[in-house]
Amino acid sequence: MSPIVCARHLTKDYGPRRAVKQISFTVARGARFGLLGPNGAGKSTTLRMIACRIPPTSGELSVNGLDARRDAKRIRAQLGFVPQENNLDPDLSVIQNLLAYARYFHLHPHTARERAAKLLHFLALEDYRNARVETLSGGLKRRLVIARALINRPHLLILDEPTAGLDPHVRQQIWNMLDRLCRLEQLTLLISTHYMDEAERLCDQLLIMDQGRIVASGNPRQLVAQRFPPYALEVRHADAIPSPNARVIRRADTHIYFASTPEELAPIIRSYPPHYTLLRPANLEDLFLELIGPHFDEECAP
Repeated sequence: MSPIVCARHLTKDYGPRRAVKQISFTVARGARFGLLGPNGAGKSTTLRMIACRIPPTSGELSVNGLDARRDAKRIRAQLGFVPQENNLDPDLSVIQNLLAYARYFHLHPHTARERAAKLLHFLALEDYRNARVETLSGGLKRRLVIARALINRPHLLILDEPTAGLDPHVRQQIWNMLDRLCRLEQLTLLISTHYMDEAERLCDQLLIMDQGRIVASGNPRQLVAQRFPPYALEVRHADAIPSPNARVIRRADTHIYFASTPEELAPIIRSYPPHYTLLRPANLEDLFLELIGPHFDEECAP
């Protein structure tokens, strides 16, 4: 089966600044695909090119078999796009925002009302059907933006920083809704984020980007396993001690020991007061900071 997104040497310039630098990747149909990186990495620019909001400067880009330059209008009709900002119409109610957006896709009014009702139910917005947008919380507005992006029953749902600025419990609610959406609708999800937990929770494939380039790609857990043993011990506010069985990295005032088993870390744990240590799995943040920074990370000699 052909990929739903295919990019070859994709590049985007803003005047003299090159925001995306000849990146190549594919997104399989039905995947939950993430772009992870710091602010300014080129994630949002890449998503906006895929969503045909901006044209590429050079390179090749196809979405669902259509060329992003020649067929931008047809591509936009087949996807849903959730931008970073909640760009809803504040003068309209929740249901009116959905019905107004449905007109862009020339949906019959009866079909639009049916779809809107189902989306309000699915995203737990029924109680707010007639509420004005300006009265909604940030989490409710985010749900409404997602509902709006689904009104045309897209093949591909693109979400740019879908939970930025939201409380942890609201983020969990949106993650659960996106999980349900994938199971029920068999959508392809394409997500940009700078949250490590969001990337691990939602994505089965990742591109890690920095300064417009791809620095790593693959399954999140496999990427971590390729570079780190499975267990990590954080030791805060203390000097490192030699350990023949562990790799040690210093990160600011914390030393992190990586080993294959907790037993290999046990002698180190016993060397420090309990409140100095934290035993945890190696995670995506360890990989991210190794690939991208910060510059104060140092490999420590045993």
